[in-house]
Amino acid sequence: MKRVFIIVFALLSASIARADEGMWLLSLLGKNIEQMQAQGCKLTAEDIYSVNQASLKDAIVGLGKVESPFWHFCSGEIISDKGLVLTNHHCGFDVIQKHSTLEHDYLTNGFWAYKHSDELPNPGITASILQRMEDVTDQVNAVLNDNMTEEERAEAIERISAQIVAKAVQGTDLRAQVKDMFEGNQFFLLVYKIYQDVRLVGAPPQSMGKFGGDTDNWVWPRHTADFSMMRIYTGPNGEPASYSPNNVPLKPRHHLPVSAKGVQDGDFAMIMGFPGTTDRFLTSFGLKETMDVTNDIRYKVRTEKLRVMKEGMDADPKTRIQYASKHAQCANYWKYSHEQNIALKNLNTMGEKEKIEREFTTWVNADPARQAKYGKVLSMIKEGYEAMHPYNEASSYMQEAALQGPEVPLFAFRVSNTLERALDAEKTPAPMKDMFMQAIRENAKAFFKDFNKDVDKNLMATLFKMYNDNVAAEWHPEVINMINKKYKGNYEKFAKELSDKSIFTDEARFNAFLEKPDMKKLQKDLGYITGKSIFETYQKLGGATNSMRNNIAKGDRLFVRGLMEMNPEKVWAPNANSTIRLTYGNVKSYKPRDAVFYDYYTTLTGVMEKEGPKGGEFEVPQQLKDLYNAKNFGRYGADNISVNFITNNDITGGNSGSPVINGYGELIGTAFDGNSEAMSGDIDFEENLQRCINLDTRYMLFIVDKMANAQNLIDEMTIVY
Repeated sequence: MKRVFIIVFALLSASIARADEGMWLLSLLGKNIEQMQAQGCKLTAEDIYSVNQASLKDAIVGLGKVESPFWHFCSGEIISDKGLVLTNHHCGFDVIQKHSTLEHDYLTNGFWAYKHSDELPNPGITASILQRMEDVTDQVNAVLNDNMTEEERAEAIERISAQIVAKAVQGTDLRAQVKDMFEGNQFFLLVYKIYQDVRLVGAPPQSMGKFGGDTDNWVWPRHTADFSMMRIYTGPNGEPASYSPNNVPLKPRHHLPVSAKGVQDGDFAMIMGFPGTTDRFLTSFGLKETMDVTNDIRYKVRTEKLRVMKEGMDADPKTRIQYASKHAQCANYWKYSHEQNIALKNLNTMGEKEKIEREFTTWVNADPARQAKYGKVLSMIKEGYEAMHPYNEASSYMQEAALQGPEVPLFAFRVSNTLERALDAEKTPAPMKDMFMQAIRENAKAFFKDFNKDVDKNLMATLFKMYNDNVAAEWHPEVINMINKKYKGNYEKFAKELSDKSIFTDEARFNAFLEKPDMKKLQKDLGYITGKSIFETYQKLGGATNSMRNNIAKGDRLFVRGLMEMNPEKVWAPNANSTIRLTYGNVKSYKPRDAVFYDYYTTLTGVMEKEGPKGGEFEVPQQLKDLYNAKNFGRYGADNISVNFITNNDITGGNSGSPVINGYGELIGTAFDGNSEAMSGDIDFEENLQRCINLDTRYMLFIVDKMANAQNLIDEMTIVY
C-alpha cells in the first residue's frame, strides 16, 4: 500500500511536464524539430544531423568491440579538437580493470594521462561515428512477398542488404549495415567510420566513479562521478588504423563545447547516443514470458553467482581486481531484472498491454479485409509463446548458469574449436596453423590474467547444481548426467576434479599442452567434455524452437504494421537496436520513492554530509573532502557544486555515456542511469515517472581540474561559462 501511495504521489507531483516518448532516428528529425524548438531547442534539424556539413552527430561515438563493432556497449561524446572522448566510468570500467594490477591499481586510485604518450591502448575496442543514414525500405521490400516463409524472407533480406552495403562503401574505408525497424516493417542503411585505436586517458577512483555501488544502482538521488575519458587515434593520414605508436589524435568534424553554466529545472535537454534494445511493441504474452522466465531466472541465478564472486573478491586483493569488472557487469542486470519486475507490477503494464490488444482486436474485427490480414495475429503470437515456454526456461538457465556462469566451459569450447582446425593437416596449411596457434596463445593469456580457479570451481559447483534442480532432464547436458551418475550428484567433487586436472584451469598446464597438442588427450579433459556437452545442448535448444520463434516474429511484424495502420496520424519511434538515436525533454524533478524531499539535483555538500551512500561500499576520498573543506571550487561553483541532475529523457542501456546537450548544442551532462520506479520503460514508457540520471559537467570539470590537476585536459576543451 505504501509503495502504491508513493507512486501515485510521484505521478501527481510530476504532472507539470511530461516526458517525450521516443528514441528518434536522426534522418527523420524534421517530424520532431518544431516540438523540440517549442521546448527550448535553438538549433535546426540540419544543425543536429547533416551529411554535407559538420553537425552534432559528428561528435557522437558508439563504443564497440572489433568482433561486433555495430553493437555498441556504450556511447560517448567528443569534447575537444584532439579526439578526446567523454563517457561513463562504468563504460570504461572493463579497460580500467584490465590495466590494473596490485602495483598499479587504477580502479582504487584512478588514472590520469598528462601527456599523449601516457595514454593506455585498448586492443579490441572500437569507436564508431555515423557518416549518414538512408531509408532503404523500398529496395528491401522489392525482393520480399507475403508468400515467403520466414526463413526465405530472412535469406532474401540478407542478400539484398549485402548488396546495398557493398554499394554504399565501395572504394572507401567505411563500414555499413542495414538494420530493420518496426519489427521488420522498415529498413535503414547506416554508414559509419569505425576507429580501432581508442586509448584510456583518465578516470577518477572507483570510490567516486562507482560511488554507491550496487546499492545506488538505478536509484535517485545519486552522488556519482560516473565518467572516464578516452581518446580516438587515427593513422597519420587521419583515417582509421590499428594501434601504432605513430598514430595521431583524431581531428573530428565537430566537438561539443562543455558548459560550466549549470542547469535549471525546465531547461531543454536532448540526448544522442546508441541505445541498446527496447521492446515497446511487446504483447502481453511476451511480457508474461519476460517477467516469469527471463527476469525471474536471471535474478535467481545471478544472486548466487554474485555471492560466489564476492566471497572470492573479499578474500584476496588480486581476485578483487580480477573480478571487479565481471562482478559489476553481472550485478547491473541482476538488479535491473528485479527492479523491472517490481515496476511492471506496480504500474500494471500487463493491463496496459491487454488494453492495446483489445483495441487492436476491435479495429481488426470492424473490417473484413483487416480480418483477413490481421485476424490471426494475436493468436499466432500467443500460441508461439505458449509453445516456447518450457524451452525458454531451459534456455534461460542455460545462458545464466552454464554459458555465463563458470568461465572454463566457454573458454574450453572456443579453444578446442580453434585447435581442431589448427591440427587438421589436410585442411589447414602451415601458415594458417601458426596463425591459429598464436590466436589461442593470445586468448589464453588474456583469459588467465583475470581467472581464479577457486572462484570458477565454486561457480561451477553452485550453478550446475542449480541447473540440474530447475531444468527438465530432457535438456540436461551430458556433463550433468555424468555428474549425477559417476559422481553421484556431488557437484563439489566434480568441480574440484575438473579444477585440479583440466588444462583449462591452469596456465602452466595449458601452455605445456600447446607445446605438444594431442587431440586424444584433449577429448578426455573434463573442461573440454563440459564445454562440448553444454554447447551441444544449447544448439539443440535453439533448433527445437526455430519454428516457434519464426511464428512469433511474423506475428510481431504484422501486429506492429496493424498498429501503425490503426493510428496513421501518430509519429512513431522504432524500438532501440543499437543504432544512433536522439531523445529530447527537459531537466525535470520528481519525488523518488525513497527520498521524497530531495530537490532536482544534489550537491557536493550533500556528499560530504553523508557517511556513506545508503549502505553502499564506498566512502568519499579524503582528497575530495580536503578540496571541499578548503572551498576550492575554482570556476565551477561559489558555495557548492552540482554532482548529478535528472531529466525526463527516454533512454535505455547503451545510452550510458551519452551526451546531455542543451538547446544551444553545448554539453551539460553525461547520462549514466535510469530510475527504478520506471524500470518498466524498456517495455512501456511511463511518461510521468521516466527519468534519466546524469553527471553534471561542472562536477566533471572540477574533478579533472582540481583533483586530478590535469590542466592538459582542461586546456584542450572548449569550455563555455
